[in-house]
Amino acid sequence: MITFKTISWKNFLSTGNQPTTVQLDSKSTSLIIGSNGAGKSTILDALTFSLYGKSFRKINKGQLVNSVNEKNCYVDILFDINGIEWKVSRGIKPNIFKIYRNGEELNQNSSAIDQQKWLEQNVLKMNYKSFSQIVILGSSTFVPFMQLPVSSRREVVEDLLDIKIFSSMNDIVKGKIRLLKDEIKTLELKKESLKDKVDMQRGFIKKIESQSKKDVDQKRTQINSLNTTIHQRYETSMALENSMIEKKEEMDKYTDASKRLREYGSIKGKLSQRINTIVKEHKFFNENTVCPTCDQTIEESFRVNRITDSQNKATELRKGYEELQQAIKDEELRESSFTQLSEEVSSFLNGISTNNTEITGFQRQISRLESEIQTITTEIENQSIEHEKLTELNETLQTTYDNLAERKDKVSYQDFIYNLLKDGGVKAKIINKYLPLINQQVNRYLQMMDFYINFKLDEEFNETIETPIHEDFTYSSFSEGEKMRVDLSLLFTWREIARLKNSVNTNLLIMDEVFDSSLDGFGTEEFLKIIRFVIKDANIFVISHKTGLEDKFEEVLKFEKIKGFSRMLS
Repeated sequence: MITFKTISWKNFLSTGNQPTTVQLDSKSTSLIIGSNGAGKSTILDALTFSLYGKSFRKINKGQLVNSVNEKNCYVDILFDINGIEWKVSRGIKPNIFKIYRNGEELNQNSSAIDQQKWLEQNVLKMNYKSFSQIVILGSSTFVPFMQLPVSSRREVVEDLLDIKIFSSMNDIVKGKIRLLKDEIKTLELKKESLKDKVDMQRGFIKKIESQSKKDVDQKRTQINSLNTTIHQRYETSMALENSMIEKKEEMDKYTDASKRLREYGSIKGKLSQRINTIVKEHKFFNENTVCPTCDQTIEESFRVNRITDSQNKATELRKGYEELQQAIKDEELRESSFTQLSEEVSSFLNGISTNNTEITGFQRQISRLESEIQTITTEIENQSIEHEKLTELNETLQTTYDNLAERKDKVSYQDFIYNLLKDGGVKAKIINKYLPLINQQVNRYLQMMDFYINFKLDEEFNETIETPIHEDFTYSSFSEGEKMRVDLSLLFTWREIARLKNSVNTNLLIMDEVFDSSLDGFGTEEFLKIIRFVIKDANIFVISHKTGLEDKFEEVLKFEKIKGFSRMLS
């Protein structure tokens, strides 16, 4: 239970520098009176501002600061929960938001939004809507339960019955379902990918099994053919080499032919020159008896001897020249044979070189084919590895199928939980359980105020109203006084339900101008009886400018405006 003890405010709305402090737990019933504008309703705004950071009467935050002093606006509220003392301080100019537990300020590192959320969820355990339905009954700015939209009605009741946890759980479940569906999408993609990999691996293995032997046999046939060709090339090269050796041996016989031709040529030149000289000498002595140079007569015997001698020498030299000519011809034949043999040897060498080049090419082809055979052989040998890969892929695929089935089962389970946690599930059952009690209490309080109708709320929080003569009414068709009786009955009922559930139970109840316009005299008396004798463990504050009520309350708090500032008179 929340027991509100004191609230203090300064420079708040029309209140000035002199603080106003109200004891909230001293009297069972308190009447707050004052003229219009005196500040008697300020307590409502101070209360909601201190707890929720906003005013009850929809006043902008900046307008909460006293317009004269324009700064140092603050509100302090002190309350107790199960023996723990809490204090909340708020201020404007400067901005202040502090939470104290047993006099010790809590960590202020978090943002104001997070602090407020923590305060509502962990300390107050009620939001503004619920607070305004069970703690405050206002006048013009207050939206009664029956005037709230259906979603807001549900939110208030869920807070009172302490079943909003199911909504939070539902949000968690929705998050889990979303994550599971994302996982399913991922697993579906993985499954399709694995199926493709399995098909590819099977095709790969099949290709190896069907092609390997054929390819190896074909390549080995090619290698055998190439080896046969190489052998033939080797034999051809050996035959060429043998023929080349023979030709080289023949060439050795003619290696000096060129040298001799050069020698014979030199001799031939000298011999021709010698013959020419002897022929000239023979001609000179044969034709001349007198020396043409000195005109002396050449001796006849000398002349005849020289003619005979030159003639013999010329004959001998001509014979030698003919023999030399024959020798030159013989050497030219030998040289020609050498040249021919040399060409044949070159041809043999070219043939051997061509064979060797071809043999090298064939050997490279054989190496390539052997490498391909080795690759195929390795692939054949590795078929077990490929089968293992296929087995692993199939196992992974099966695991993926299992994971998919598991995720889908979890989604089905979470969907079941989600449906249970929806408005029409567990919450509806709990609400339906309490609806008879709620309707019973509402009608009980209505009868206490002499308003004899049969008021019922259904599970959608729509009302059904019957009069004693079985006429059907709606809340909107009632007069303002009748509406007020319904609003009060609901307010008292919510407080009773909260007390029974111990969810948002509190000592404080503030009602603003409930007597001033909507309740007639008879209704006022019945209402006073309720707040005095029926409402238990409560400190009730009634704000009114109606006269003649002072003696009906244990305490009267009077507010007046003096020199433009509101003050509470002691």
